[in-house]
Amino acid sequence: MGHRLSKIYTRTGDEGTTALGDGTRVPKEHARVEAYGTVDEANSALGMVLAVADLPEPVRRCLTGVQHDLFDLGAELCIPGHRVISAAHVSRLESQLDAFNATLPPLKEFILPGGGAATAACHLARTVCRRAERRGWLLARTEDVAPEALIYLNRLSDLLFVVARMLARHENGGEVLWRRDAPTVAPQPRD
Repeated sequence: MGHRLSKIYTRTGDEGTTALGDGTRVPKEHARVEAYGTVDEANSALGMVLAVADLPEPVRRCLTGVQHDLFDLGAELCIPGHRVISAAHVSRLESQLDAFNATLPPLKEFILPGGGAATAACHLARTVCRRAERRGWLLARTEDVAPEALIYLNRLSDLLFVVARMLARHENGGEVLWRRDAPTVAPQPRD
């Protein structure tokens, strides 16, 4: 890494702009900033999954590798024209997804994004990943974005769904299933 941050605040963004990786200044709400910022959110959400102490080691290894990929993907989106994520990254995710999914029973019901701490965190990471994919596609409507980056985010959200199913079994022995006829909680009257 050629440049280290010695000062955290620069005041250069105080007027509502930020610098892309190539030095170009854009508004902070620019589609490119939204895309790589949401990838950063997804990476942080994965950090919450990894913060749970009792994760199966194959899941921990997989998600740690994904965090490194997401850092690279964020850099790719931050620097126009930069390419890091390749078809090999997507293939690696697909192989892991297939291996994890092979250990699970077929899904016959909708599941709720809940359960234990790791399961719920994984579902949150999955939904943030889906949002990152949507932001990436929004950027791709007006600027060049490598298709592999968007495909990677799509496969990652699928992988996180499967990992959440695994974690539900690991933490609670099973998933929380959606029921059409589930009772709703009526508001309690106040005194």
